Amino acid sequence: MEYSPPPLFKQGPSALARLIFFVVLAIALLVSDARFNTLEIVRGILGAGLYPLQRAAFVPRDIFMGAADLAVTSATLRSENKKLADKNLELSVKAGDAAQLAIENAHLRALLNLQSRATIDETPAEIQYDTRDPFTQKVVIGKGSQQNIQDGAPVVTEDGVIGQVTRVFPLQSEVTLLTDKDQAVPVQIARTGLRSVIYGTPKGDTLDLRFVPISADVQAGDELVTSGLDGIYSPGLPVAKVLRVDKQADTAFARVVCVPIAAVRGARQLLVLHYNVNVPPNPIEVEAAAAAREAKENKGKKKPAAKAATPAAGASGASAVTGASAAAPGAAPAIVEKPAEKPAEKPKAASGAAAKPSKKAHMPKPASSGAAR
Repeated sequence: MEYSPPPLFKQGPSALARLIFFVVLAIALLVSDARFNTLEIVRGILGAGLYPLQRAAFVPRDIFMGAADLAVTSATLRSENKKLADKNLELSVKAGDAAQLAIENAHLRALLNLQSRATIDETPAEIQYDTRDPFTQKVVIGKGSQQNIQDGAPVVTEDGVIGQVTRVFPLQSEVTLLTDKDQAVPVQIARTGLRSVIYGTPKGDTLDLRFVPISADVQAGDELVTSGLDGIYSPGLPVAKVLRVDKQADTAFARVVCVPIAAVRGARQLLVLHYNVNVPPNPIEVEAAAAAREAKENKGKKKPAAKAATPAAGASGASAVTGASAAAPGAAPAIVEKPAEKPAEKPKAASGAAAKPSKKAHMPKPASSGAAR
């Protein structure tokens, strides 16, 4: 008698077959999402649905941090207040200088007839948590598309650039930090104006300034700021400082190691910038559009103008014939004033045609005299 397990213990396909199926399914989903972004909508829906659960999970942490804040002594508060007052005084002086420079810049642009190139909007945000991928340098902030956060927007603190928004959800956004190995920022050296591109490193603690010729003037301590040529980062934002420069004779480029100015991992409150470039319109495209619009208007007015010209010509011809017939009984019907314009040549022929019958009217006089003879 053949033994078979009862239906309760039947497990369907074998464990190996299920493992192979799920592995293939996972690889297919990874490839499709990486190539075609097929799971972007699903990711957004899951992020919006799990947001209340995430906030509920952060409640114990918020309570603990609130209790710790309440336990801060008055001495610490006084010292922090003094530091903030000094910082506020320093920033107020810089704000006055910046306002004076902005007025001078606007005056010079008006004098040179130059258009303002960019406007910057700021959205404050707070870091909620780090991502769970140990091979990337990313954090999640508590602002999303509902707060007008845009994909690719730069993220800064009071010290400088710390990253860039790389993924936007309805209520959250993912920020790739400046030290990530796949992050690149176009920069220039503030001292010399040399432009290049700075990249993160796999370790995530330093930055690598690439494509710097070995003969370039780069020194340790030089400050790197954003160049603004990419249209994403506004120019002049602090990014990093040069730590050391390694120049080797067998390579065409120097190895420049930098460190970020802002505390990339220590920041909690930050600003998301919206850099809107005011690009002037292309004059060639403007002229082409104006020419096309003018041709369309002339095409619409061409037929009615031709119809209106026909009755005008008939009226002028009739008036010319009337004038010629009125002049025919006179002594000199052939004498007609020549018009000053060429379009009056047709009425002239008409006047000649009307003058011929007047000559025939005078012909019978000699014939009648011959008959009398």
